[in-house]
Amino acid sequence: MKKMIIKCCQTHVEHALDMYVAETESYPILTELSDEKKLSTKCAYCEEAATYLVANE
Repeated sequence: MKKMIIKCCQTHVEHALDMYVAETESYPILTELSDEKKLSTKCAYCEEAATYLVANE
């Protein structure tokens, strides 16, 4: 299985889920980032702080 991790904001969570499924042909695990990680992590699609982690682990 291909390993993929996408960190995204609330606005882009649906896009991240769609991209993950299209790329890996499997369903991801959606996890909310801790408050500490939210502050230091940027969205993969914009400059906002990331809220979610879309991954397969």
